[in-house]
Amino acid sequence: MVLVMRALVVESLAPDFAGCAVREVATPAPGPGQVLVRVRAASVNFPDLLMTRGEYQFKPPTPFTPGLDLAGEVAALGDGVATFQVGDAVVGGARLGAFAEYAVLDAEALRPKPERLSFGEAAAYGAAYLTAYVALVRRARVEPGDWVLVHGAAGGVGLAAVDLAKALGARVIAASASDAKLAEIQRLYAPDAVVNVTGGFRDQVKAITGGRGADVIYDPVGGDVFDESVRCIAFDGRLLVIGFTSGRIPTVSVNMPLIKGFSVMGVRAGEYGRQFPEKGRENAAEVWRMANEGVIRPHVHAELPLDQWRRAFELLSERKVVGKAVISP
Repeated sequence: MVLVMRALVVESLAPDFAGCAVREVATPAPGPGQVLVRVRAASVNFPDLLMTRGEYQFKPPTPFTPGLDLAGEVAALGDGVATFQVGDAVVGGARLGAFAEYAVLDAEALRPKPERLSFGEAAAYGAAYLTAYVALVRRARVEPGDWVLVHGAAGGVGLAAVDLAKALGARVIAASASDAKLAEIQRLYAPDAVVNVTGGFRDQVKAITGGRGADVIYDPVGGDVFDESVRCIAFDGRLLVIGFTSGRIPTVSVNMPLIKGFSVMGVRAGEYGRQFPEKGRENAAEVWRMANEGVIRPHVHAELPLDQWRRAFELLSERKVVGKAVISP
C-alpha cells in the first residue's frame, strides 16, 4: 500500500482559495466497515468552494481535504466489508476527502459504478442528481405536464434538474444569463423552452406558460432571481430554495404566498436523508437506477488533473461551466 499520497489540503480559511495547496500526506487506512478507494475522478461542488472560506453550514476544522463526490477503484477493505472486492469500480460520497489520490469511505456510502458512465460522469452524478431528485420528487412532487422553471440551468445542480424534470415528464424552462450556455443546454437536453434572465424573465415565463406561471421553480441562485420568481409562479406553485450562488439570501413577504397560494420549500438533500434514513436510501437507489438504465446522464464540462485544482474551482466560481468540472487525481 502507498504510504504517502497527494491531496488538496485546506490549511486555513481564506478568500480566493488562498488557504489551499496540494500536499503530500499520509494515505488513510480503512477501519472496520470502511473502504479505501483509489480516486479516479472527483467532482467540484459549490459546498467545496464555500468550505475553503468557512462559509458553508458544515465547518470542519483545518487542515482538511474537501471533495464530496468521487468515483474510483477499491484499493483495500476494512474488517467486516463483504460487499466489495479490491479492484471494483465504485462511486460514492462523503462530506470530505475526495480531492486526493485515495479516500476512505464507509462501505454503505459506496455503490458499484454504472457501466454506462465514465469515472468522470459518475463522480459528477451523485450530489447534483440527488439534490434534483429530493427537490423535484420528494418536495415539489412534480407531475407530468407541470411547467418547471430551472434557474442556474447551466450549473451542476441546475442541469441535473433539467435532465431529471424532462425524465419525469415535466415541461421544462431552462434559465440562464448566457445565450451560449442556453444553446448548449438545448443541444444536450432539449428543454421545452429557454429564457435568458438578463433584464428580467417574468413576462417571458408568463408567455411561455400561457399566463399561468411556472408550477415549480427550482432556484439555486437566490437574490434577484428569487424575488422575480415570486412574480411568475403559478397558483399552488412550489418555489424550491436550493442555494444562493448570487451571494444574497432573499426574503419574501408572507402576504405573497398567501395571495398567490404558493409554497416556499427548502431543499437539503443530504439532511433529508439523515432525517429520513429509509427515504434517503430509496432516493439514492432510484437515482442510481436511472443512471444504470440510461434514463438520465450527467454532463462533464471539463476534467482536470489535481495540479489544476484552482482552474477547476475557478470554472465553477466564475460560472464558466455547463454541467460539472471534475478533478482527476
